[in-house]
Amino acid sequence: MRIIVTLGKVEVVAPPKAAEHRIHQFVQAKQQWIIQTLAKIEAHSLHHKSLAPAVYGHGAEVPYRGASYKLAVTASKLKRIKIEFAEQFIAHVPEALMIEEHSAAIKDALIRWMKKQSKVQVEHWVKQHAERKQLFPQTIKIKTQKSRWGSCGIHNDININWLLIIAPPEILEYVVVHELCHIKIRNHSAHFWALVGEHLPDYQQRRQWLKKHGSSLMMGL
Repeated sequence: MRIIVTLGKVEVVAPPKAAEHRIHQFVQAKQQWIIQTLAKIEAHSLHHKSLAPAVYGHGAEVPYRGASYKLAVTASKLKRIKIEFAEQFIAHVPEALMIEEHSAAIKDALIRWMKKQSKVQVEHWVKQHAERKQLFPQTIKIKTQKSRWGSCGIHNDININWLLIIAPPEILEYVVVHELCHIKIRNHSAHFWALVGEHLPDYQQRRQWLKKHGSSLMMGL
């Protein structure tokens, strides 16, 4: 069992067959830690603002790959919102969609679009780095993760948080390399970091950037 604490939320992850009273005992034992962690996250969030706009409408600033781009909204005959990107984001919104539904629908469409772009970029960085040390993943999956940027499973399945597409490209590259290196070394020993450094000599700067700005990224779109 484990506990995931995010802003204003506590989630308990337990095996399907775990007895309810055992879960309550586990949470009770961790109560002080939960309270302290919630307080830390709340204090931390006061200094980290979301990168996303409050409303997804014409002229909004949308974060993408370390920069912000204007959002243009145009009426469309299409049945579903279509997102295009060329120096700015363009949302082609169906004429039949109620105006009060635009913001939420555009946000959902942007998330779908960015997840696809995340997959393209992750595959690009895997292609750039995997062959050098024979670090080939079994599968590559783009996920929505609440508390981690990436993971490498026991069968060398690589999972990457799509929110990294909001960060500068070199940050996504760092996380991809980090997880690829776990294919060979399953811990964070000096040998592991040396392997990361062979691929990215400046990985420490990228790692520090993620530590500093990660809270803002995790707030999502």
